[in-house]
Amino acid sequence: MSPTIKNIPFARPSLGPEEEEAVLRVMRSGWLTTGSEAEAFEGEFAERAGVEHAVALSSATAGLHLGLEALGVQEGEFVAMSPYTFAATAEVTRYLGAHPLFVDIDPETLNIDARQLDETLSTLDHTRRVRVVLPVHIGGVPCPMHEIRQVIDNQRHSNSRPTSITGNSRPTLDPAAPISILEDAAHVSPSAGGDRLGTMGEVGVFSFYANKPITTGEGGMLCTHNAELAQRVRLMRLHGIDRQVWDRYRSVGAGWRYEVVEAGYKYNMPDLLAAIGRVQLRRTEELRRRRSDIAMYYNQALCDTGYLRPPADNGNTSHHLYILRLIPEHLKITRDEFIARLNELGVGTSVHYIPLHIMPYYQRRYGLKPTDFPEALRAFEWCISLPIYPDLTDEEREYVVRAVRLVGDAAYQGKGA
Repeated sequence: MSPTIKNIPFARPSLGPEEEEAVLRVMRSGWLTTGSEAEAFEGEFAERAGVEHAVALSSATAGLHLGLEALGVQEGEFVAMSPYTFAATAEVTRYLGAHPLFVDIDPETLNIDARQLDETLSTLDHTRRVRVVLPVHIGGVPCPMHEIRQVIDNQRHSNSRPTSITGNSRPTLDPAAPISILEDAAHVSPSAGGDRLGTMGEVGVFSFYANKPITTGEGGMLCTHNAELAQRVRLMRLHGIDRQVWDRYRSVGAGWRYEVVEAGYKYNMPDLLAAIGRVQLRRTEELRRRRSDIAMYYNQALCDTGYLRPPADNGNTSHHLYILRLIPEHLKITRDEFIARLNELGVGTSVHYIPLHIMPYYQRRYGLKPTDFPEALRAFEWCISLPIYPDLTDEEREYVVRAVRLVGDAAYQGKGA
């Protein structure tokens, strides 16, 4: 290890002069909130993602909320998901008076386990109606979407749903499709080909938070092929008003009247953020390749340690996170001690994720115990996320590896210990 200890943060956004100029362009235009930039961002994002409709929002959390609302989630119903995720995935179900139905994870991918999902749905009593399955592509590693769809098809005749009313209310959905899929694609780069994650369910939601594959600082995008769903989300993102605000103010002579037709929300994305997003969207492949290069470097440098397991990678991974898992039987220190020693060496780390079923709210509300989802608990107890962002230099990534090996080698107790 170098005698000079570096200071390498866990995350850092990749922004440059193009993003700066885009913001200045909007500032000079005199129109800062949702307008032409947001509309353009929606169109460009939809084209890249391969969907009919993209709706720009203030956050991915807003997208999850409006997605569930548009899919018709009702009070007392259930949304199936993994507990191994961020708070937003589950909290939006509570906004609607519905309940998360947790399903344990695949220990290799850390995503929801399709076989356990099938078992859970097959053994529920008839009073616990599951309206939506909400898979999360953890760290950008794809969930088994085709298997999840097959699980839902297997449930087609055992979980019927009524047809929703039309008009400005929630869209009519096929009563023969008992369960919808809402993809939490917060960790995913919008893909130009292959299995386009975030577009394989009825709804997909992307995040543009500061550390995400592309960023606007804050923000999200809801994607769907369903025109009625998109119309509902557009209505509900801005107070349930029947006209878009920019149509009322940006043109001389535009009428000032509007009607509130639903009790909506304040979830729109301003042009200032959309302008950054348009630049970042053009840079998607550049940013993704750099993350991939760092992940491959980490894999090669850490694969022979005997005390670490690199993250899963099936070739279609966005590498939003690099989640290392320690092998506890081969180490003399805990995960927290490992993190503390890395921090002493100037390497920022994080933990993804603290499972929701061990959070006080969900334990108290649903009577859950840590051992209820053992794979999620085990992954949490022995995982460390390393820095992986496009502006991480070659020198910095080499330092990260040296620091990890320095800590791990000193704590290694071998397979026979």
